[in-house]
Amino acid sequence: MSRVIRLAALALVLGARCGTTNAGPDPAASASPRAQPTGKVEWVKMPADVAPASFIVSELARAEKDKKKLVIYVGATWCEPCQRFHEAANAGQLDAQFPDLRLIELDRDADDAILGGLACGSRLIPLFALPDPAGHCTDRRVEGGIKGEGAVAYIGPRLRTLLGPI
Repeated sequence: MSRVIRLAALALVLGARCGTTNAGPDPAASASPRAQPTGKVEWVKMPADVAPASFIVSELARAEKDKKKLVIYVGATWCEPCQRFHEAANAGQLDAQFPDLRLIELDRDADDAILGGLACGSRLIPLFALPDPAGHCTDRRVEGGIKGEGAVAYIGPRLRTLLGPI
């Protein structure tokens, strides 16, 4: 029980700190001409008529050709941090921070059977997982977020660490 209390307290502290953080790109980075986005965050839907792992393997090859970093993303329509991340990505607010990011989008509820077959189960969402060469989620992943205005600011650095240097 004490672990639950410690985790709840940590979430409150992080939520308070992240809630006051600007979720937009770093103004100092935007001021530099080198920091201008060269690409944009891309979303890829999993087709219904293709084997999921085979599709991810083909997307890995396409991402390598396009010099993109491929991540399997699992969210849900009811998940507030997922909604905020989606909104920020679709509005172009993450393009400078993640100019080479391509996300294969899966829904925690609608794609439950697919997630199990891809080893993409998680306790929390959103889930961002790097795929292995066979098209399955690896243990190189970040999961969970916080509610409120700081959601994107909380997810961004964790996702950046997962992806490594630009």
